[in-house]
Amino acid sequence: MPLDQISDEKEMSFLDHLEELRWHIIRSLIAIVIVAIAAFIAKTFVIDTIILGPSRTDFWTYRRLCELSAILKTPALCIDTLPFELVSRRLSGQFMMHVTVSFAVGLILGFPYLFWEIWRFIRPGLRPRERKTSRGATFSVSLLFMLGVLFGYFVIAPISVRFFASYEISNTLQNLFDLSSYISTVTMIVLGAGILFQLPVVVYFLTKAGIISSVLMRRYRKHAIIIILVLGAVITPPDPFSQILIALPLMLLYQLSIFIAKRIERKEAKRLNS
Repeated sequence: MPLDQISDEKEMSFLDHLEELRWHIIRSLIAIVIVAIAAFIAKTFVIDTIILGPSRTDFWTYRRLCELSAILKTPALCIDTLPFELVSRRLSGQFMMHVTVSFAVGLILGFPYLFWEIWRFIRPGLRPRERKTSRGATFSVSLLFMLGVLFGYFVIAPISVRFFASYEISNTLQNLFDLSSYISTVTMIVLGAGILFQLPVVVYFLTKAGIISSVLMRRYRKHAIIIILVLGAVITPPDPFSQILIALPLMLLYQLSIFIAKRIERKEAKRLNS
């Protein structure tokens, strides 16, 4: 076969892959836009109930903390005041935040479909054994992402809002938070928690690639715990309960990642010895 013909076939194959990837991305964007439009239409529920929920004392998390405070007889846990007001200082502020929130909701709810489309593009290039070992990847990634989103929304976001609302450098200053600042903080916390909860999946693929190992993760476990505690101290109010509340799930995820890495190593060793 002439060399120029081989070159053309390779080029066409590469272009075909790009075309296929483009359609996967287009379908994902269409799904996200559809969900975003639905969120835009359901303005009252999305904005008042979901986004502005952590800004009110009747939010689910605050009520549960007050119930726990009564049981433990620890009044400091009960969050019954949020000393701040939300304002919109720009002419187009509320409209732009409505659009931003709608897109964020579309991205969060459409993430499982987005990953599924990307995985459909990647999966044909894997070897049969790799396909078998990565079975259920879409479900695992989507489940962990949604768990992270729920954890970020019901735990990290309300605690962070309470901390920033209560923090003051002078009692003569009044907290008037801009709407864009509040919404960007809540959405970044929620999305960040969803991504953070992907740690077991990342460890799974890095272990399969031979980049990290369970021995390495156990060796640096103390360092990881310190980093997690510092992270918990930074994003929570300065009380031990809140810090533990944030740090505990992250520690569990790290320990779960060690277990996953060790299990993969055992399977690989068994396969090589057989």
